[in-house]
Amino acid sequence: MNTLLPLMITWLQLYGYPVLWICVCIASIGAPLPIGLLLLATGAFAALGDFNIFALFITALSASVCGDSIGYYIGQKVGTRVIARLLRQKRYRFISPKVINRSQEYFQHRGGWAVFLSRCLVPALGGTINILAGTEGYPYRKFLLADSTGEALGIFPPLVLGFAFGASWEAVGNLLTIISILTLLLLIAIYLIVLLIRTLRKMKPGQAQATEEETGEPTTSQKKVQDSKFHYKQSGKEKNPKTTPFLATLRRVQTYKSTDGLHTGYSFPKETTSNPRRRD
Repeated sequence: MNTLLPLMITWLQLYGYPVLWICVCIASIGAPLPIGLLLLATGAFAALGDFNIFALFITALSASVCGDSIGYYIGQKVGTRVIARLLRQKRYRFISPKVINRSQEYFQHRGGWAVFLSRCLVPALGGTINILAGTEGYPYRKFLLADSTGEALGIFPPLVLGFAFGASWEAVGNLLTIISILTLLLLIAIYLIVLLIRTLRKMKPGQAQATEEETGEPTTSQKKVQDSKFHYKQSGKEKNPKTTPFLATLRRVQTYKSTDGLHTGYSFPKETTSNPRRRD
């Protein structure tokens, strides 16, 4: 990476703006070139009066947008054919159709942010995002808008810093390299944390069902449902006004038949002379 930088700076001093345009365009397609350090050097040369900083900005922006569009076109022509072959192939299928459909839906909803952030925060992922955008069929108008704004925000700071610091642009370049690496690691860590939280949330219902199958006891949610059904049945029995009087009359008839002596063969005792109401 750094071995190519002196050669690029030499060509830039000899041939000027066309070298900058070609280098930025090739890097935007996906070639690993130190464009950030090159922009810092061109900003320092502009401070010395060799270049115009506004012309440098327009040259770099047009070259980056052109290279990104070429990457998008490659993904649209080649990537779609690869996905079609993966979907047709049944024996040796490495990616399932569900995964492909989910990735397409995800990129349709959040592809603009991926394109924008890969330009201004993590330029190393720019070439891959361009091919993915073309492969997933992301609309080119949205891609062009996110790409141009992200590239403008990514090109402007190194040019201004190189113009401001002048001869000490190499120290600023090392600092920007460290910041970009830390930003990439931070984004990867955030993604892994979010993925871990989602997997833990999905594992909780499965663990509850496994414990229920092992112990044979219902879970707390099922207990609540059973209790609510039991209370509903009890309240329905208490509040039913038609069955309660009918059952009461049946009980009275049964008690009357069992005590009148006609149906059971029971004879009442005779009354005594001393106390006619008393029975022996």
